[in-house]
Amino acid sequence: MLDRILEFLYKKEGYVSGEDISRQLGITRQALWKHIHELKDLGYDIAALPHQGYRVIASPDRLFPFEIQPRLNTRIMARKILYFEALSSTMEIALKHAIAHAPEGTLVVAESQTKGKGRLGRDWFSPKYKGIYLSLILRPEIAPREASILTLLAAVSICEAVKSTTGIDAQIKWPNDILIHNKKAGGILTELSAEMDKVFFIIIGMGLNVNNDKRSLYPGSTSLCEHMKEGISRLDVVCESLRRIEDNYLFFKRNGGQRILESWRNFNVTLGRRVRVVSHREQVEGEAVDIDSDGGLLVRGDSGLLDKFLAGDIVHCR
Repeated sequence: MLDRILEFLYKKEGYVSGEDISRQLGITRQALWKHIHELKDLGYDIAALPHQGYRVIASPDRLFPFEIQPRLNTRIMARKILYFEALSSTMEIALKHAIAHAPEGTLVVAESQTKGKGRLGRDWFSPKYKGIYLSLILRPEIAPREASILTLLAAVSICEAVKSTTGIDAQIKWPNDILIHNKKAGGILTELSAEMDKVFFIIIGMGLNVNNDKRSLYPGSTSLCEHMKEGISRLDVVCESLRRIEDNYLFFKRNGGQRILESWRNFNVTLGRRVRVVSHREQVEGEAVDIDSDGGLLVRGDSGLLDKFLAGDIVHCR
């Protein structure tokens, strides 16, 4: 009901009659008054004047489903949203729902996390109402070896969304770091459930520092507001990211991953540099030459041999 009330209030710049809202929604004036106070408790500044009605003065920068969904025109992404004020990790909740056959595009979003997950078991600092912490369930009909393309797709989509909403040029460090001016602003985490030739589901987790102040950031990290010098609407960034993910995902399903790879190359800061890659099986130092068709990083070592990495820690040596 709250979403329908907001829809009425957002449609007009001026005041909206309580009688009109009540009649259209089939509720009493008393019930409407109660729902208005619920919205105020959630952070909405709503003015009320006798004989004129209600008007939204200001909205909180919160990632409520009833704020996200009306702004989207997506076929798949975020048709179902699981929203939490706080939880341990969006990835953990998404995994439970993916196993329970949640539909493709199900979005888990939290205002804060107590055990946010990064790659290789690292923590992701997730202060309340400051960043974007979400996980998306996908069920692509692809071979497991193609799954890493979706990590690249998510990173490209976030960079596109950041540019579109803020004008900031974000970049990608292989495999999954979002950088701004060579400082980490976000990252992608992908978890896969598959058998030899079939993917059951893929969960893409995304974390992005948006309104984090400099004092709360880890050394070497940054946030969008640090470069904008002003607060940024997390809602705008989330909605644009979901639109971009859907556009890129549908194109990938129809046409393969070539466009994603080309876009990733345009955003990346890894190729052409001397790097050190540490994987579970070896450590190689050399030049990052390219990524191949399934997103693997190709590194030409000092021996002249070409190694391929699908995962690992990477250091830009120069």
